[in-house]
Amino acid sequence: MTKRFLFFATLLLFCFNLQAQKCFVFVGSYNDDKNKEGIYIYELDTLTGVLNKLSSVKNILNPSFLTLSANGKYLYACSETRTANAGSISSFSFNPQDQTLTFINAQKSGGDNPVYVSLHKSGKWIVNANYTGGSVAVHPLAEDGSIQPATQVITYSDSSVNKSRQDHSHIHSSIFSPDNDYLFLPDLGADKIRIYQFNALQNQPLQPVPTPFAKTAAGSGPRHLTFHPNGKFAYCIEEIAGAISAFKYKKGKLDHIQDIVTHTDQYKDNFGSADIHISPDGKFLYASNRGVENNIAIFSILKDGTLRNIGYQSTLGNHPRNFALDPIGKFLIVANMNSGDIVVFKRDAITGLLTRVGKETKVASPSCIKIRQY
Repeated sequence: MTKRFLFFATLLLFCFNLQAQKCFVFVGSYNDDKNKEGIYIYELDTLTGVLNKLSSVKNILNPSFLTLSANGKYLYACSETRTANAGSISSFSFNPQDQTLTFINAQKSGGDNPVYVSLHKSGKWIVNANYTGGSVAVHPLAEDGSIQPATQVITYSDSSVNKSRQDHSHIHSSIFSPDNDYLFLPDLGADKIRIYQFNALQNQPLQPVPTPFAKTAAGSGPRHLTFHPNGKFAYCIEEIAGAISAFKYKKGKLDHIQDIVTHTDQYKDNFGSADIHISPDGKFLYASNRGVENNIAIFSILKDGTLRNIGYQSTLGNHPRNFALDPIGKFLIVANMNSGDIVVFKRDAITGLLTRVGKETKVASPSCIKIRQY
C-alpha cells in the first residue's frame, strides 16, 4: 500500500511540475528605430501552439539575433546591426516571474553588422560574428551577466568567385562544438568554415589548429552550422548555392561526406537559404529557404550522417530568416521577416512533417526566435 501511495504521489508531483513549467519565446527584430519595440517575449501554449504576448523591450536598435545563457538568467543580442559604422552586443537579465527583460550593458562588437552571438558553456565567454566587418570578437562575461570589452578580435580579408556577394569575408555565425572545445565560423564571403580551438583559460581563447578551415564549394556562401546531437556529424547551410554540406566530425575536424540542395527542382537560381536545425531526437534536419520559395526543407538523417529530402513546408509568409524548435521538438516556430509574422507548426515526431497550429502572430520584421522552458 505504501509503495502504491509513493508511486502515485511521485506521479502527481511530476505532472504538477510539468504543468508548472512555462515555455517562453524570445523574438529579435529589425526595428530600425530605438523608440519602437525591438525584442518581444511570448508564452507558448504547449497544447494549442498559440503565442501570447507578455512584454517587449524598446531603446535598442535592430536586435537582430538573440541567445540565452545556459541557466536562462541572461539574454544577449546583436544590436545596431545593419547600421553604418556601428555594431554592438547587448546583455539583459530575464525575470521569469514577471516575464521582463532588464538592460545590463553593451559593448562594441568588434566590427560592423554583428549577426550571430554564442556563449561558451563555462558562462565566462561570449563570441560574436560580424558580417560586414568580416570579423569575430571574443568578450569575457562577468558574473552579473555584463559583457566586458573584447579581448580578441580577428578580421579576415578573403574573397571568392561571386564578386557581387563575396568581395571580402563575411563571417555569418559563430558555433561552438558540442564539447565547446572548438569554435567554427562559416565565412560566406570566402567559402570557408574557419576553425579554432577554444581555450577558456586564456585571455585570447581562439587558438590555431592544424587544419584552420574546411572548404565549401566555390560560390556556395556558407551561413549557419549545426551539430547532430550525437556529436558525430555537422551540417552547414549555404546561402548562395541553396545547399547543405554534410560532414563527419571529430575533435575539431570536418570531413565532407555530402552536398544536397535545399530547394525544389522548379527553382534554378536566386536562392536564399538561411537557417538550419536538427530535431532533439536527431532524426530530422530542417532548413529554411527565403526569396521565391519561402519554405522549410525537411530531411531525414540516415545512419551514416547523410541526408534524404522528404518534403517541404510553406512558412505561410515571406522571408523565413530564422526558426527554432522547442526543447522537446514538439513545435517549430518560424520568423517571416518581410511579411512581419511568426507562424507556429506542430512537428510529427514519426514522419518529421509539419502542420500549422495556433494563429498567425504579427511582429514587425522578426529576425530571430529563441525558445526556452522555465
